Amino acid sequence: MPDRTTYLVLPGYQNSGPEHWQTRWEAAEPESFRRVEQADWELPERADWVARVDAAVAAAAAEGPVVLVAHSLGCITAAHWVATAGADRTAAVRGALLVAPADVDTAEVPELTGFRPVALAPFPFPTVVVSSTDDPWVSPDRARAFAAAWGARYVEPGAFGHLNSESGLDDWPEGRTLLAEL
Repeated sequence: MPDRTTYLVLPGYQNSGPEHWQTRWEAAEPESFRRVEQADWELPERADWVARVDAAVAAAAAEGPVVLVAHSLGCITAAHWVATAGADRTAAVRGALLVAPADVDTAEVPELTGFRPVALAPFPFPTVVVSSTDDPWVSPDRARAFAAAWGARYVEPGAFGHLNSESGLDDWPEGRTLLAEL
């Protein structure tokens, strides 16, 4: 089996646009970074989103190790996948970078209530949770609680909002450093 690592990009609600760091990473390394496409970015269905992650992991695992690179609702989707997939399915994953996990338990967005409650099972591979101090979708305390439940290292880079394209991160080299450390 080849040993090329595949980075599966899991965007959140409404996808990641062209200026988002996830999209920039994909464009910079299209042979390594693959977006997990969802059937509906506007009306997400938890079972469908989790199934697509499962299928993407299985396909990528045939080529080598897998690392999850999630943002917002993508982090919550990864948590639901880990909680339901089982050890045989998660074995190919070598790590996860979970950025700005959306607290769907408190979000006032009807489209996200199907992801409640947030799955809090420990991730069976090295995981880093990154959340800013002023993220409108998750409080620092809640982000730290997610990291603790998931068995993840917690990184708080400062006040950058939702760590998305509006945050002015561009290619987000600090995120690439965190990914490399996994």
